[in-house]
Amino acid sequence: QVQLVESGGGLVQPGGSLRLSCAASGRAFSTYAIGWFRQAAEKEREFIAATPWSGSRTIYGDSVKGRFTISSDSAKNTVYLQMNNLKPEDTAVYLCAAATAWTPSLVTPRTYHTWGQGTQVTVSS
Repeated sequence: QVQLVESGGGLVQPGGSLRLSCAASGRAFSTYAIGWFRQAAEKEREFIAATPWSGSRTIYGDSVKGRFTISSDSAKNTVYLQMNNLKPEDTAVYLCAAATAWTPSLVTPRTYHTWGQGTQVTVSS
């Protein structure tokens, strides 16, 4: 079983940047791709980005294209989410999750078999 731990969240002013990390341990080799989602209060879980461990391809949700970048370091079993030009509407709990294949359904939460606990990101002046 793989375990995922997110870190890097915090309070940032609008226009600022944060870098989130998702560290995998345990049977990390049993996963193929890592995705990032976010969940704001009283809203559905929203797809942010996904990448395979190789980093050979990426997909993004429409709301973050051009501002967020996902990358992976397979040697460290860690996937990063660089978030730039943050807006108040980016405020949410950010979660990473593991999937066993690269498919179009990676934008859907049910595709993922393991989730981290999440890290809070608050964008406010």
